[in-house]
Amino acid sequence: MHLAVVIPVYNERRTLPALVERVLAVPAPALPGGQGRCSRTIILVDDGSTDGSAELVRELGGREGFAAAVHERNRGKGAGLSTGFARALELGADLVIVQDADLEYDPGEHEAVLRPILDGRADVVIGSRFLGQTHRVLYYWHYVANRAITTFSNMLTNLNLTDVECCFKAFRAEALRQITIREARFGVEPELVAKVSRLRLASNPAEPGRLYPARIYEVPIGYSGRTYEEGKKITWRDGVSALRCIIRYNLLG
Repeated sequence: MHLAVVIPVYNERRTLPALVERVLAVPAPALPGGQGRCSRTIILVDDGSTDGSAELVRELGGREGFAAAVHERNRGKGAGLSTGFARALELGADLVIVQDADLEYDPGEHEAVLRPILDGRADVVIGSRFLGQTHRVLYYWHYVANRAITTFSNMLTNLNLTDVECCFKAFRAEALRQITIREARFGVEPELVAKVSRLRLASNPAEPGRLYPARIYEVPIGYSGRTYEEGKKITWRDGVSALRCIIRYNLLG
């Protein structure tokens, strides 16, 4: 089974080398029943960085086990994910996990996030920073905004997620093939949740041709959030955009 780790990059020259080292230090996830481990490709997508990240991405992309893409101008995280997902499917990935380049999410948790898919229970897994794992204590009003956005999203998707804005997401390839990303910036997170909530997949091999709602799981993850002084990029405008995206992709298609 082939795993693609998609890493969108924008001005992360300071953290990217350490992030790549952490990913490589973690063994690829184990397959069920002692069948060995997944094969793994790390896909780096630079989104018009101006700090030297693009050059590093190109250099890493020439190494075995890596692939790289570079946007000539900054287009946003959604655009980076769209490019990375397309490349993962081109490479024949069976599983795809998103790993941010800023060290806020721990590559050591890849196996825990992917386990419901590897065990055959899930089609999509979404991480949650609010289910009991260790997390850095930061901005109260960010937390309040996240809870409001998550509640509004749940009302329209009829899912009971606790952290719709979490960037740690994993997908079976069959699910990703049915998703076309339209949001260029951080609105991609509620867009993805809206779209997976409506997915219908052939989850049961014994019933070919019969489609079922995508099996969505949530798992607890740790979180080492950054301050704005340390490079955090999301702003209040992205919170407003998230509400717009929830309405657009749940009610307007």
